[in-house]
Amino acid sequence: MSTIKKFTFSPFEENTYIIYDETKEAVIIDPGCLAQEEKEKLASFIKKENLQPKALLQTHTHLDHVFGSAFVKRNFGIKMYIHQADLPVLADVENRCKTWGIPGYEPVEADAFLQDGDIFSFGNTELKVIWVPGHAPGHIAFINTEDKYIVGGDCLFNGSIGRTDFPLCSHEDLMKSIREKFFTLPDEYTVYAGHMADTTIGFEKKFNPFFN
Repeated sequence: MSTIKKFTFSPFEENTYIIYDETKEAVIIDPGCLAQEEKEKLASFIKKENLQPKALLQTHTHLDHVFGSAFVKRNFGIKMYIHQADLPVLADVENRCKTWGIPGYEPVEADAFLQDGDIFSFGNTELKVIWVPGHAPGHIAFINTEDKYIVGGDCLFNGSIGRTDFPLCSHEDLMKSIREKFFTLPDEYTVYAGHMADTTIGFEKKFNPFFN
């Protein structure tokens, strides 16, 4: 059984996740820690729990989700995995930070790519990769069928959906991804999103205003 630890970092209130199990092997998803104290908070938890990070997984590479990615790679000596279609997004982060006046971003490069249908394994845990473009061209999500959850990034939120007014976004693709990839999961699946509170597939199918 996997355990999920959530941190909410930066002025963007981005949700960073650590998933680990009884083996103490772990993955870090979307490290949005920007301030030094946020980075220390993440590292302190990993040390306190005696976790062994095995990979850095990115649902996508918008700036608020990669603020701490270089730190995580360097500090834990792990590789960063993204979907290849998000490479242009990642390449633009430094310029976007300058445009928005956000100091402290350390550029980072991806080490490996994940594709739709891949299974990423660590410890006794398996995460199925699904490609869910729309909010970003290389947006992916991670499904755990044993514990019935999806780490969904910025696709489906509690009562909302991801923005599509950024470069390389597509509202049509996002709606298609949610309908065909999220809403085909069982209702009881928990959605751990990139912002805001957790929700469930069933709740969003019934009450999300973008679909009702």
